[in-house]
Amino acid sequence: MAIKGVLFDSSGTLLRIESTESWLRATLDASELTVPDEEFRHYVAELEAAGALPGGPPPGTVPAHLEELYATRDVSAERHRAAYTGLSREVALPAPGLHEALYARHMTPAAWRPYPDTADVLAALKDRGLLVAVVSNIGWDLRPVFRAHGLDRYVDAYVLSYEHGVQKPDPRLFAAACQVLGVAPEDTLMVGDDRRADRGAASLGCAVHFVDPLPVEQRPAGLEPVLTLVD
Repeated sequence: MAIKGVLFDSSGTLLRIESTESWLRATLDASELTVPDEEFRHYVAELEAAGALPGGPPPGTVPAHLEELYATRDVSAERHRAAYTGLSREVALPAPGLHEALYARHMTPAAWRPYPDTADVLAALKDRGLLVAVVSNIGWDLRPVFRAHGLDRYVDAYVLSYEHGVQKPDPRLFAAACQVLGVAPEDTLMVGDDRRADRGAASLGCAVHFVDPLPVEQRPAGLEPVLTLVD
């Protein structure tokens, strides 16, 4: 097998969402709201327990009325927004408009940081003549985030679940990525952090490599093994 194309998950693989504390602080500042420190810490803990930050820690328990919506949240923009604003509404925030404001914040480039080796590894793959696609379970267009961080130049295609109406581990999403790149699955490597979702690529015959979705500061070179795998 000669690898000709590499598929990457986005969140936890190439980029990492900000902390719940940073997410809430930025949203409060943009809304010109202030809360006492003790209340702020309480809101952070409650939002984190609720799993309200997309790309952040998952919910401890999904409320029964949100279970089906949460399980299929990435098949459409509407379901994604409803699932995550639904989770945040489990927390009694100081202003009702904050739930939508928090959701809007997580879609901004400022809310995301590439891992330290992301640009270098993507550039190295392009130098080797490999094709690259981002295959993500997501409910919104992350292309502007990649452009803002200077990563879009290395990506040949984006295959986003909400644009296809299916979410990983459904093999149809990986098949779509291989098709748009024009690369056979057996000549493709999938790189991701979710062992349930990203393993779906293996059913097509893709090789699969997993990384740990650690905070940015704790994973300076987690993507470098990819270069060894494709050589």
